[in-house]
Amino acid sequence: MEPAAQHAVVIWPLILFLVAALGLVGLMLGLSHVLGGRHDNRLGNQPYESGIKPTGSARTKFSAKFYLVAIIFVLFDLEIVFIFSWAISARDLGWVGYEAFLTFLFDLALGLAYAWKIGALDWSPRAPRQLRLHAIESNQARNLPSEQTS
Repeated sequence: MEPAAQHAVVIWPLILFLVAALGLVGLMLGLSHVLGGRHDNRLGNQPYESGIKPTGSARTKFSAKFYLVAIIFVLFDLEIVFIFSWAISARDLGWVGYEAFLTFLFDLALGLAYAWKIGALDWSPRAPRQLRLHAIESNQARNLPSEQTS
């Protein structure tokens, strides 16, 4: 068989799959347009969540800490995939694989310790104790009458 014919044999299922997927998407969009409900009145356009009438704006702002914690969660959650794959092939990898796994876990623990130390996991980070004590002392000194400070 010629190389061009081999290439056509390999690629035609992909083209058929692409055409079928695009046809299915077009069919679903067309059917939803034809069969879908239309709401022209004011109440039909309001959001409805679990029987509760909406109050306030849906455009609430989230703290950047929320996104940071979410990204860290996803990062450490994906690490479980690598740990699971190592567990499946642990016998085949032997001691070299075990040492690589321990190195990986050590790096993971270092990353977690660093994120914890910089306060990436705290929702409301507090000032260090020395800074708080200094602020209290400076406020007390400022509030003392001028005769007592002399």
